[in-house]
Parts: sequence; structure tokens; C-alpha cells
Amino acid sequence: MSSPQDRPRRLARRRTVPPAEPGLTRPPQPVPPSSWLLPDPADADEDGVVGIGADLGPGTLVDAYRRGIFPWPHPGVPLPWFSPDPRGILRFDALRVSRSLRQTLRRSGWTATVDRAFPAVVAACGEDRGPSGTWITGPMARAYRRLHELGWARSVEIWDGPDLVGGLYGVQVGGVFTGESMFHRRPDASKVALVELVSRFRTAGGRLIDVQLRTDHLATMGVEEVPRGRFLWLLETSRDHDVRMRTGRRPVSRLVEG
Repeated sequence: MSSPQDRPRRLARRRTVPPAEPGLTRPPQPVPPSSWLLPDPADADEDGVVGIGADLGPGTLVDAYRRGIFPWPHPGVPLPWFSPDPRGILRFDALRVSRSLRQTLRRSGWTATVDRAFPAVVAACGEDRGPSGTWITGPMARAYRRLHELGWARSVEIWDGPDLVGGLYGVQVGGVFTGESMFHRRPDASKVALVELVSRFRTAGGRLIDVQLRTDHLATMGVEEVPRGRFLWLLETSRDHDVRMRTGRRPVSRLVEG
């Protein structure tokens, strides 16, 4: 990636920020322009690597996500940035909720919130996962907490009474939510978080959930793969929408009522 010394300095664009409203997620705040010239995602290699290096400043991260690029640390190498082809996405009308998951939603007694415990969700997602460890390093966790403070990163929390039992977090650019990680401390709790996200994001006017890479686990819930070019078009036509979810505590049983 090119540094600012390799190109003319850019001026920050002036942008009007919508006012915050009680009960809704905060609107994203302006961030400084990136100090790095991010490559075109179309130039990614066969593994989806767009570039190596750069930093995790808010300006860099926002610029990257608006272009369909995300960081994914790998041990022993400088920070890689990815834009995979194909891309894993979840369209709202493609969401599949299994019979057993419906039973969990009906009977668990859990509740859900948005943006009420972002640091705790990130910490839970970054807990040691065995020999492979975690890619959510200290610098990554701090960077996303800062994005959350600026209104660009969101969390969904699942609660069993006062206990946080599952959740997910990610970055929202307009009508596209890019999921970064999820966790569970009770069976199905991470799946419940995803169903909750789809419900709230769809109601708020969102367009789709970007999961970056489809896994067998996510495929069972309706995640599909689309060519990178298609995803980038969906992102470009949605990234400037004003989409703000409800944050209040709600029972997850409502997701299967009616």
C-alpha cells in the first residue's frame, strides 16, 4: 500500500451528520482521510489479498470497508487486507431458521439488545479458541472499539437475564453490515444474534449482511456466495444510506411469533 508521501495529500470532505435519536444506533461520525492509498479490490490475488501493511486508524478502516476490503491478521506477517472472490452474503429473504433454532427462540426466555455491550462482545469473540488462537489481537480490538465510539461499528447482544450468552459485532457502512465475529456461551446463542441482526437491520432499511467468507455453518442459515463484482456493486449503491437500528431490549421469542 502507498503511504501519503507517495501521493498528494487529500482534503477531507465535509459531511453533514444526522442528529442522534433516542433508542437508535448513533449515526457515523466523520473520520480523517486515510493515510494510505488502498488498492483496487479487482487487483486482489487468487487468495483475495489486496495489500499488506497500512494501519488500523479509523480513516483507514472506514475507507477500506467502503471499498469492500477488510483486515485479517495472520501470525508472522504484516497486516494483510482482503477482498475475497466470491464473497459470502446473507440476503434477508434467504435467511433459514431451523426447527431447533425456532424452539430456542420460543423457549429460551432470552432478550436481545444492540450496542449495549460492544467491548464485552469483542472480548468474548476474541477469547482463546484453542491451538489456532484468535485473529482478534489487542490492536484489532482497540481499533474496532474506536470505530464503535465513532458510530461505525455495531454489536448485537443476547442475554439470559443479566448474563451475556451470545452476540456478534461488525462494521456498518450505510445499508451493508459486515459481520466480523460472533460467539456463544449457550447453544444457538450466536445464531440467535444473527437472526436478531437480520430482523433489526431489515426493519431499519438495511440491504444485506456481508459475512465475508461463507462457511458450512453459515451456509445452513442461508448464506450464499456472489462474485466480488456483484458484491461491490451492492455495496456502492447502499453504502451512503442512513440506516439506524433500534437498540432497546426485546424478547427473541418475537422473532418466531405469528
